[in-house]
Amino acid sequence: MRRHRYTFRADGLLAVVFLAMVLLAPIVAAAQEHDPPEGEEEHGKHSSRLSDEAIPLQLDGFPKRPKPIVELGEPFLGTGTLRPGFELPTGAVWQPSLLVFGTLRTAIQSAEQDGARVSELAARLDLFVNLQLTGSERLVIGFRPFDEDGRFTSYVFDSNIPGVEEDFASEINGTITSLFFEGDFGEIFPNLSPTDSRATDIGFSVGRQPLFFQEGILINDAVDGIGLTRNSLQPKNTSNVRATFFWGWNEVGRGAGGGNLEDESAQLFALLTSTDLRTSTIDADLVYVSSDDPLRGDLITGGVSAVQRIGKASTSFRLLASSAIDEETAFATDGVLLFTEASWTPAHSHNLFYFNTFLALDEFSSAARGPAAGGPLGRAGINFAAVGIGRFGAALSSQAKDVAGAAVGYQWFYRNTRRQLIVELGGRVGTEDDVATAVAATARYQAAFGRHWVLVLDAFAGVRESTLPGASDIDLFGGRVELVLKF
Repeated sequence: MRRHRYTFRADGLLAVVFLAMVLLAPIVAAAQEHDPPEGEEEHGKHSSRLSDEAIPLQLDGFPKRPKPIVELGEPFLGTGTLRPGFELPTGAVWQPSLLVFGTLRTAIQSAEQDGARVSELAARLDLFVNLQLTGSERLVIGFRPFDEDGRFTSYVFDSNIPGVEEDFASEINGTITSLFFEGDFGEIFPNLSPTDSRATDIGFSVGRQPLFFQEGILINDAVDGIGLTRNSLQPKNTSNVRATFFWGWNEVGRGAGGGNLEDESAQLFALLTSTDLRTSTIDADLVYVSSDDPLRGDLITGGVSAVQRIGKASTSFRLLASSAIDEETAFATDGVLLFTEASWTPAHSHNLFYFNTFLALDEFSSAARGPAAGGPLGRAGINFAAVGIGRFGAALSSQAKDVAGAAVGYQWFYRNTRRQLIVELGGRVGTEDDVATAVAATARYQAAFGRHWVLVLDAFAGVRESTLPGASDIDLFGGRVELVLKF
């Protein structure tokens, strides 16, 4: 009897709960229709739902798009509906557009070292024609009609250097400085892998093209050649590996004692890799330069670098080495270069503090350097970097021979303006008696105005120890005003 009464009571309780749910269901549903939950709108639309209403691009307070001097086809960084283009027999769809753009630099500059002074007005024009076919295929033609082989169109109005006359010098020419086509086999021939499952994504470039590796320390030149790149390789514990093989057969510039001269017989063979790890990017590059000129010599050189963040600092560490295959020459030398960079943004600002160091054991030779690129140490800071126009030299030598040094600088970005100021102190200490010790300070102010113009003001002062016994130290100072037009 006790078990029967318990079962009856359970059954009755279930019946009461079921009846209550039936009676309350319409009331709950009505309440939900008139009182939607928090964050939910009427008709079942949640407040976080994307709107169906088309909202135009918000451009209030944003500068208008600068238009290149020539623009045919799809507007560069423009808006609107893309044209359909045309399909090739290979399956690729091309949407051609033509851009002509460039940079015109004019500078008044003067520098003096140990009483040797030159003051000039110099000009440089970099002009490019870019035929864009797709996002990965393009043909580029470049000219530098105001300079050639490190000589610039200029007017020297003050000089006491023998051989540098106070006169106008024209270097106007029609030499093509860039002419290359680059693309991707997988994009040109998509029918070879309709599902994009085959390894057809091999990038290539052929022609006279700029090369810039190890931040310009290893290679900084425009070379006639062909390159093949395999990207998106993913070995274990990496997110991406890029490997490039490059063969250059002409226009290989080689540095010697501060001058970068073309070696007409040189050929360049390079294996260039970059690996993305979880916390760092590792670049490993190996280059061989062969020459038929015994005064230039064969050279093998390479570098390994690691770029990463350590705490709040962005850092890079580089180890580069060069070795002459036979006897050393002025262009092929044995040497090792260690180079470090560290920078960070101070709290509550957009400014930048940086500290770079280097150590060169013997003499490191780059694989290829253009005539206006300066030496391997130009990366160290504005005290070492070539300005790339006229006869104005850097405050400190950028040659990597038996020297240790550093540069410390601060870059101010003026808030809500397009102005910035860099102040840097740099020094180099010779580790051999024939290499001078020097120190210098450089300031650079830059201000943009309008949509195409930049004003650059540079000034430096320093002192260099004389390597001659009993000679006094050498004073260094200079200044320049440059106006840059980007079009």
